[in-house]
Amino acid sequence: MPDEPKGSSSQIVERKLSTILSADVAGYSRLMGEDEEQTLKTFRGHKKVFESLVAMHHGRIFNTAGDAILAEFTSVVAAVRCATDIQAALRTRNDQLAQDRQVKFRMGINLGDVLIQGDDLMGDGVNVAARLQTAAEPGGICISGSVHDQIVNKLSLSFQSLGEKSYKNIQQPVRTFSITEAEGRRALPSPKPAGPPGGAAKWIAGAVVAALLAIGGGYWAYTVRERNSAAPATAAVAQPAQPTPEAANPSATAPVVEAPAPATNAAPSAGAPVAMKAAAPRETKPRETAPPVTGSAGGTSGARVHNHDGAYSGQICYLAFRAEPLQCHDRAGTIRGDKITGEWLESAGRNVTMNLSGDIDPTGHVTILMHSQYPDGTGVSTINLSGTVHERVLDASGNSRRGRPVTIYWQKNSKDAH
Repeated sequence: MPDEPKGSSSQIVERKLSTILSADVAGYSRLMGEDEEQTLKTFRGHKKVFESLVAMHHGRIFNTAGDAILAEFTSVVAAVRCATDIQAALRTRNDQLAQDRQVKFRMGINLGDVLIQGDDLMGDGVNVAARLQTAAEPGGICISGSVHDQIVNKLSLSFQSLGEKSYKNIQQPVRTFSITEAEGRRALPSPKPAGPPGGAAKWIAGAVVAALLAIGGGYWAYTVRERNSAAPATAAVAQPAQPTPEAANPSATAPVVEAPAPATNAAPSAGAPVAMKAAAPRETKPRETAPPVTGSAGGTSGARVHNHDGAYSGQICYLAFRAEPLQCHDRAGTIRGDKITGEWLESAGRNVTMNLSGDIDPTGHVTILMHSQYPDGTGVSTINLSGTVHERVLDASGNSRRGRPVTIYWQKNSKDAH
């Protein structure tokens, strides 16, 4: 047998079907130009949250470059769920920063065939994910049609179709969707869909047609007026005057009430009184006033009071802090009047119970105290939070006594939504 050419094994290309998540920071160059140290510190903290959530959803990060991160998942559902969890966690961290200092990721997710090169992945499957990411808003997520088809009936998400978009160096247009909302989370920023092709041309054509119709209508009115004015003025004299009903029966006429002419009109000729029918007095109604808004104590207040009563549920997240990783748990509470309460077993192994209590003012501002303790009453931890209740959503954040950031994002249960 002839000798096998050297390096022939390196020519074998391995492929596989994989879900790729591509992410980068929106406006990273501007952020670094304004404050390098603070931006780098924030980015590193965000990246730790990103990495921990990718690992939690059984994915792996296979490439990073500057502010860009590429992750691989064997499950499409896991990839999308991971992306929504990351954006929710990073939004909570960004809420602690000034608006112009927030580090927001844009994300793109694609299911496609990829090339395997060691631990790295390459090919159109990766490139499409990277291009989808550029279509996303800061803090938002765009997915390909192949991803949408796999998750549409598996996850409680809302989507917005952006149509078929053409991306740089991608041969075929890509069906693109933006995730607008995830169940139990705040809405995600989403780009506006592009208008239909030729929309501007159709608008201009419509305007031209409307202008032509207006000109034609004006010309028609002008010709009618000219024809009417050309009729001989004696035509009216040629017709015998018809007696009016009043002339035929003077007694049938209504009495005439004399009134002076308004000051703004020219004075009538001498000896000619002005005859006007007396106007009926105008009926006036009293102005309606809105009833005062009463607070929970029965007094009046300038603030609008909403009824937030009902059961709420969602996540409480303990953010990464020192050596402790990010932890999120599903919890629930109840709002009655201006009070919020909740209780659950925080740690089954240690038999620790968490008690939540709080107050809601008429504007919807809420202050919450969370206190965990052992069965004998010995305290374990205390957490103070503040936030708002608005449109069936409770959103609050704060810190434990040790300084660990904690967030609550709960929604009113559907059965109590009305």
